[in-house]
Amino acid sequence: MKIKKCLFPVAGYGTRFLPATKAQPKEMLPILTKPLIQYGVEEAAEAGLKEIAFVTGRNKRAIEDHFDITYELEDQIRGTSREERLDSIRGLIKECTYTYTRQIEMRGLGDAILTGNAIINNEPFGVILADDLCVGEEGIMTQMLKVYDKYKCCVVAVEEVPLDEVNRYGIISGQALDERHTQVETMVEKPTPDQAPSNLAIIGRYILTPEIFDVLRTTKPGAGGEVQITDALQTLAHQGKVIAYRFQGRRFDCGSIDGFVEATNFFYERMKQGK
Repeated sequence: MKIKKCLFPVAGYGTRFLPATKAQPKEMLPILTKPLIQYGVEEAAEAGLKEIAFVTGRNKRAIEDHFDITYELEDQIRGTSREERLDSIRGLIKECTYTYTRQIEMRGLGDAILTGNAIINNEPFGVILADDLCVGEEGIMTQMLKVYDKYKCCVVAVEEVPLDEVNRYGIISGQALDERHTQVETMVEKPTPDQAPSNLAIIGRYILTPEIFDVLRTTKPGAGGEVQITDALQTLAHQGKVIAYRFQGRRFDCGSIDGFVEATNFFYERMKQGK
């Protein structure tokens, strides 16, 4: 089945950016003149995933408003040089469709993905976490779709991280198929360095098959008392149904202040170079 949908879990509070995120979604924080969430949707659309599904929470209306027409603003700047600044978001509004559902309680990424079942239905789908801003000659989700087309199972994007940072990620290990693909055997959420099976960390890009929803329904809360997608994927990994893919490109952890500043500087330099 051709993948058409991409799920964006955007219900989190963004506490690491308080007070900036007290009244606005962290996903709307800008890297230069474009909010994080728009970079993610552009990546999905480039990959052909043009049915965009958001799992939102309280105080997230700005995301919905961003992917809609703003008549008053557009009327004010019509015919001026500033109008072209809206070209990118206007194009996304026309190119994609947008659906929203709300996660009532913040019970982890696994629960957020399960909440999206109502709008994903019985189809394979992509998942993008907007906190992870990724760049490459080819979009990361585009790369992952090629992996899915080959293996027809769940795909997680991974990269090597320093051993002292493994407690921030889901960590995988397994049988290397080649330099970029691993048949996942073990997945551990936020292990200590001495418990980590490797230093290959899952980043915020997934392709999931619809059977993940049945697994999530029976997955008990894990690390942090939350329902972890890593724990659910471990069940499928035991059945040989998860491939880890070392993507080609660069990732910025914009959920951290250091990563956010690094991404801002990177895109500023690109802008100065006319890229």
